[in-house]
Amino acid sequence: MIITGRVWKFGNDVDTDLIIPARYLNTTDPLELASHCMEDADKSFAGRVQPGDIIVAGRNFGCGSSREHAPVAIKNAGVACVIAGSFARIFYRNAVNIGLPILECEAAAAALQSGDTAEIDLTAGSVKNLTSPGTYQAIPFPSFMQQIIEAGGLINYVKQRLA
Repeated sequence: MIITGRVWKFGNDVDTDLIIPARYLNTTDPLELASHCMEDADKSFAGRVQPGDIIVAGRNFGCGSSREHAPVAIKNAGVACVIAGSFARIFYRNAVNIGLPILECEAAAAALQSGDTAEIDLTAGSVKNLTSPGTYQAIPFPSFMQQIIEAGGLINYVKQRLA
């Protein structure tokens, strides 16, 4: 699976309150959550992000509460992948569970800048900067996790397996 998109760069320790502020947790509507995605980190993000765009961040992305709302907001805002130096474990698992592609790659997270265009090969775990040449290698997901992401999340994966 190849993803090509524009990069939105954030720093270290982007917590779930920055991804989707707690004041919006009274809804589970994915599109409503998406309309407030990253609002406290960049007020213009939700209005400017385009389908296929990529979030790039430093270490500990998704730290804070265990709310599943955070990856749901990101995915439904149209973000195709999140690349970070590292992820909070619960965010990592929630992202896989809802089918949001993520990659841990410190080198790519450090090198990619807002506005760059990146090409990601999820199967190989490679990240290529198409704006300022550079290629970076992440550890790709094992095939069973790639199948969950390709199915659109764990629930869809189980439904497909049972069908």
